[in-house]
Amino acid sequence: MPELPEMETYRRLLQERVVGSTITATLVQREKTINLDPAQFDRIVVGNRITLVDRCAKHLLFHLESGHVLLLHLMLGGFLYYGTAEDKLERTAQVTMSFGQPILYFLGLRLGYLHLLTAGQLDERLDSLGPEPLDAAFTLSRFTELLADKRGILKTTLVDQHWLSGIGNCYSDEICFDAQILPTKRIPELTQEEIKRLYHS
Repeated sequence: MPELPEMETYRRLLQERVVGSTITATLVQREKTINLDPAQFDRIVVGNRITLVDRCAKHLLFHLESGHVLLLHLMLGGFLYYGTAEDKLERTAQVTMSFGQPILYFLGLRLGYLHLLTAGQLDERLDSLGPEPLDAAFTLSRFTELLADKRGILKTTLVDQHWLSGIGNCYSDEICFDAQILPTKRIPELTQEEIKRLYHS
């Protein structure tokens, strides 16, 4: 599953390519991927300009000029491809979004989704997520405070999106390896030095 670093890479690349562009067409090949009737989805999205591509945890957020937001979660097998009809991959895209000739292909979204939400619906959807590890407000003291209430295993805590958002199975292991702490260690057993290493990792 793509985690915070992969989604941040997508965000940066798409910010350069699609912000300021107007969506000229959509094609929904799998209705379960979206949260509206395809005709209604198309009616709201087409003609809208993308004003910002943002990221929250493992989600990408496409902010539209209308005030709506497209919320993307790739889940296990999802990925994005940006190109033209001529150089598209030999795979069926669950959704495509055209910007004239360039097309953004949403692929592998058997479990993932692309939901069109209002600002209020978006806030409600993301409200339960924990803090972002790369946020300036996420300091060592804040990290230590959050750990003080935990009694379980370190890895289980690191992948809990309600406690800390954006980290999954892959990066939780890498973080623990870098900090030289076993992922199976119980949180109350962590020393202050280990907490510091974990935070910096």
